[in-house]
Amino acid sequence: MAFMTASQIAPMAEVTLSRLHKSTPGGLFFSRKDFPKDFVFGAGSSAYQIEGAANEGGRGKSIWDTFTHNHPEKITGGANGDVAVDGYNRYKEDVQLAKDIGLDVYRFSISWSRVLPRGKKIKGLPNEGVNEEGIKYYSDLIDELKSNGIEPFITLFHWDLPQALDDEYRGFLSPLIVDDFAEYAKLCFDRFGDRCSLWTTLNEPHTFCTFGYDKGIHAPGRCSPSAANKWEGFGNSAKEPYIVAHHMLLAHAAAFNLYKASHDGKIGITANCHWFMPYSETENDKAAAQRTLDFTFGWFADPLFFGEYPESMRAVMDERLKNVIDVTQVKRVKGTLDFIGVNYYTARYCKQLFHKPNDEPRFSTDSQASATAMKDGVPIGDSGDSPWLYLYPKGLEELLLYAKDKYNNPVIYVTENGCDDLNKDDDPGSLTESIEDVRRVKCYKGHIDYLLSARKKGVNVKGFVAWSLTDNFEWAYGYSYRFGINYVDYKDGLKRYPKLSSFYLKNSLMVEKFNK
Repeated sequence: MAFMTASQIAPMAEVTLSRLHKSTPGGLFFSRKDFPKDFVFGAGSSAYQIEGAANEGGRGKSIWDTFTHNHPEKITGGANGDVAVDGYNRYKEDVQLAKDIGLDVYRFSISWSRVLPRGKKIKGLPNEGVNEEGIKYYSDLIDELKSNGIEPFITLFHWDLPQALDDEYRGFLSPLIVDDFAEYAKLCFDRFGDRCSLWTTLNEPHTFCTFGYDKGIHAPGRCSPSAANKWEGFGNSAKEPYIVAHHMLLAHAAAFNLYKASHDGKIGITANCHWFMPYSETENDKAAAQRTLDFTFGWFADPLFFGEYPESMRAVMDERLKNVIDVTQVKRVKGTLDFIGVNYYTARYCKQLFHKPNDEPRFSTDSQASATAMKDGVPIGDSGDSPWLYLYPKGLEELLLYAKDKYNNPVIYVTENGCDDLNKDDDPGSLTESIEDVRRVKCYKGHIDYLLSARKKGVNVKGFVAWSLTDNFEWAYGYSYRFGINYVDYKDGLKRYPKLSSFYLKNSLMVEKFNK
């Protein structure tokens, strides 16, 4: 069955959107007029998830190359990012997708090992080991964006640590990473900072620490051996997540200080967090919900705004890590951000978790809370296709208000939000369904409505970035789920096709006819 052309999709999308608009109380579309002029809309991606070209252009290996190839059993379908969606060679096409929607920014990450294949400069090598082909790729991407009226929104680290640094000293487990990350950041600032004024240092350090060093399901796959996850890993789930997070915070601060010393743009960090609510009105469950927020959002936000870890975390860290890391070092992190990015997708109810005497200590149970999407048999929201994703748009407003009240109303960008569909490539009849992604349209409608509500309540939120511009490699899930607002045909040359959600954003941002 041949796929529809883009010109065939457009009229179908307009009919569907018109129908949805008429059936939606208050209308389906939002308008730029509802937002201040400095508010930006965008879509996102990350290097390993879209670029491919794993062995092109002088790129060095990252820990995700090693993890996917050495442990294909950990990735759905044994997939990897060797080709991904070929963003390396198709960046001009993808920029046009963003332009056609009318996006203000495109959020992408730089592959550390593409610009520094060994993770750092090496004296004695040509150009000290800087890969000029990699530099040129990102320079060309930036120029292409700028020439099409789109501002680059650059992330320095989206989990793809150079394998060379993991081999040398175990990456973020070592304090040596701080200087090497700063050197990498400075290279990027020096080469791209004249054209780019919106940066984040780290994307979702919580996910990197917990999935990579507690659960072992993401690169580098470290964890305490456990029958529960059926993974004979290596590492220490009770200590390593804390160590990695500590060094990530110090690395972030070092990069921030370098940037502000020589550039006038804005630089922050992106934290991910579900919204957590108590399962019941008991004091135990209320405290469990707060501790869970501490162990996710507060883990990174508290050091950045207060110069110390949350009190609930310090109780664990002081006992377990007092001879391993100096927690007082986070005092130097305080104030090292112009904004905080928030990645929000879902919400959970929290219950008190009572440890048993012989329970194995590990980060994932240190909060003494368990989280569930179900209450009395009723889900917290409509489910996506990924097993973890339940749509609760009001949770975005609650999280933004929480950040406003606790951290003195910082500048916030919603740097990721979206939902997924199951990849149904083996079902030819599902192609139209994949393009006509009504659930994703409703997802964006709901979240943007609550973002607007949060703004009206005083939250200083400056942008909304949809995840993601195209379907791509979704880490441990491989290519089994699609988050893109543009469809990628994995069976026909990775051709791109706009989905209904792409037309929804375009009509909201560029065309006012539905809002009259």
